[in-house]
This record gives sequence, C-alpha cells and structure tokens, in this order.
Amino acid sequence: MPASIGKNYLQWHGPQPQMVITEPELIKEILNNRDSTYPKEEVKEYVKKIFGDGLVTSEGEKWAKMRKLANYAFHGESLKNMIPAMITSVEVMLERWKHHEGKEIEVFEEFRLLTSEAISRTAFGSSYLEGKNIFQMMMKLALITSRNTYTLRFPGISKVYKTSDEIESEQLEKGIYNSILEIIKKREEKIMTGEVGSFGGDFLQLLVKAHQDANPSQKISVQDLVDECKTFYFAGQETTNSLLAWTVFLLAIHTDWQEEARKEVLNLFGHQSPNPDGITKLKTMSMIINESLRLYPPLIAISRKVEREVRLGKLTIPAEVLLFIPNIAPHHDPQIWGEDVNLFKPERFSEGVAKATKNNMPVFLPFGMGPRNCVGFNFATTEAKITLSMILQRYAFTLSPAYVHSPFQLLTLRPQHGVQVLLHSL
Repeated sequence: MPASIGKNYLQWHGPQPQMVITEPELIKEILNNRDSTYPKEEVKEYVKKIFGDGLVTSEGEKWAKMRKLANYAFHGESLKNMIPAMITSVEVMLERWKHHEGKEIEVFEEFRLLTSEAISRTAFGSSYLEGKNIFQMMMKLALITSRNTYTLRFPGISKVYKTSDEIESEQLEKGIYNSILEIIKKREEKIMTGEVGSFGGDFLQLLVKAHQDANPSQKISVQDLVDECKTFYFAGQETTNSLLAWTVFLLAIHTDWQEEARKEVLNLFGHQSPNPDGITKLKTMSMIINESLRLYPPLIAISRKVEREVRLGKLTIPAEVLLFIPNIAPHHDPQIWGEDVNLFKPERFSEGVAKATKNNMPVFLPFGMGPRNCVGFNFATTEAKITLSMILQRYAFTLSPAYVHSPFQLLTLRPQHGVQVLLHSL
C-alpha cells in the first residue's frame, strides 16, 4: 500500500499502521458502516477509565440496547421536558454575571459550571453540587488521558511497573465509581419510599429502571449503569461547553452577527424565557452554531478499525489497520467550502447543512455521522440555543484585549487560556 493516495495517506503510531482518510465519500462509507466492516477501535486504557464500556465505547447488542435508552432520554418529548431545567441553570449563571457588568469575564469556565449544572439537573435530577466531586475527578482523569494519548508502553509492563499517572487514574476511577454509586443508591431509595415514581423522565431513572428490569435481555448491570452515567456526565458537559465558548468567541469578534442573532431572539421571545416552539424557529442562531461547529468542532478526529480486508474507494486495506478521520480537515477544505473556508460566514448554512457545501458533499461532522453519531447532539444544540438567547437578551459582548488565541485538544477542542470578553449590559 503506498504511503499516500490523493487525500489519504498512511502513518504509523508505534507499530500500528493508521490510514488517514479525508475524502468525503470514503468518510461517509466508513461512518455509515453498512456491512459492520468498520467497528470502533479497542479503547485505550485511560479512555476506558473515563467511559468504561458505555455508549461511546461499546459494540454490538450491548451498544444497541444502550443507544435505544439514550435515544429515548435525549430526544423528542424527553428533550422538551428538559428545557425548564436548562433555563434554570442559565439563570443561575446570569445571576453571577451581574457582578461583571461593564467588566471582563472569562466565559469558558462559566460555561463549564453551567453545562455541569445542566447535565446534573436534566439527566440526573441533582444539582451541580451533588455532581461537583464527580466532575472534578472526571476533569483530572481527562487531563491524565490527554497527556498519555500518544504514549506507547511495552505490553504487560504496567503489571510490573505503574507510572504515577496510572496510579492516580486508578484512584480517580474508583472515586468516580463510588460517587456515582452513591447517587444511584439515593435514587433507588427514593423509588422504594415512593418519593419518585418507579418510572420517571430523566436518564438516571431510565437506567435504574433498566437495571431492575425482570427481562434478562433488557436488564443492565450495576457496572453498565455506572459506565453510562460516567459517559453522560463527561460527554453531556464537555461538548456543549466547547460549542458555547467558541460561539461566544466568534460572536464577540463578529458583532454584526451578534446583533442579527439578538434581533431574532428579541423578535421570538422578547425578554421572556425561551420556549420550545421558539427554539425550533431560531434560524439565524442555527446558522451561527453550525458555522462555529464547522470551524471549531468539539471532536477533531474520529477513528475506526478495519475488521477484515476491504476495498475502500480505490484502496485495498488489510485487516487490523486503523482508520483515522480528522474531521477538522474536510471542515477546512477550500475545495469543499470555497476559498473563504477560514472565514466565519454563517450564511453558508442559510439553506441548511445539506446545501452548505459547494457540491453538497457530506462533510459536516462536528458530532460524527451514521448510526454512531453523538446521541447528545440535539441536547447540546438546544442547551446552546437557550444559553445564547438568554445572554443576548441581557448583554452585548466584545473580545477582551487579554484574549490569547490558542485552541488545543484535551479530548475536546477547547481554548487553552479561556475566552475573555467584555460584558456590556443592554
């Protein structure tokens, strides 16, 4: 196999060959995975400590069962029922912002607190304080994982010698497990005492119900329960946090688009809280969010494994080769988006995602594509629309001279030094 064919090339990660794929049609074929030829790769040890064998990492029947539960919890009517809790979480944040009026505020940390609060309230029925310990441990674990992403160790050496990162990550994994177990026990007690109905709306309730299911094929284990909670504590908070920070950064620079978005929000909601019907009509806001996701997608790469020798386009790829899809590459390809690819132009999405590219190519991948696209996509964008609407009703903002542009990857794409904006009350 040649080292490079067109937009695809071969690289090595230690002894592991990786085929980097950036051609839109091939990306689509891999992620749609119709013949189950491209499963997820085996999860690295540190990543497994964050997600366990949950929705992000599992395969086959187990994945299908967990995906069905998550789809039910984060779509349609269930998502609509989460809106009041999201609004309450934003109100808590905006109360803090009153002390920063006319001054500088660092929004990345603000959004971290907000998204943590929102996922706690909506998915687990608890406040941020109850989940705070879990979030802090998850963030430490994410930092260790990021630090060790490209580290190669001899197989089996960790049984003989453990690094300080390995020791700390094991302690954090245990701590997270015990903390989540505590939240689960509290919920089970509430069900037993009749304080909450045996069937409820939030994600934790659905998981507890599945754990107690009399049908063995529907039942999930305690470990499954904990793994799904970990997955949603982390993924439900991280992706929205990244999306909000980069969107506010872009709107702080492009104040003309900020004004357009504000007009739309005031036209739909006035100074009232956002409502489900109005949220679906936020067209300008959707264009802005999509363009933000194109320029700064939360996940900048997706990987898959080749299960058996396969013909992919003009390539014949042997089994066990890893396929690496850097979605940030097609997002910034001038042949797909035009010569103005690096500019912030939300009008690209005026006719929706399907018609945003020059040749209607399927290359908008901020949350993946195909059956394993991110289940929380609607949750993240709904929360972002509510948050941005409520900020725009109250404040105008510009980028602070203190801001230093340094996007970096810590599992998700984030601003390394935060996003400082100057807050002007309306």
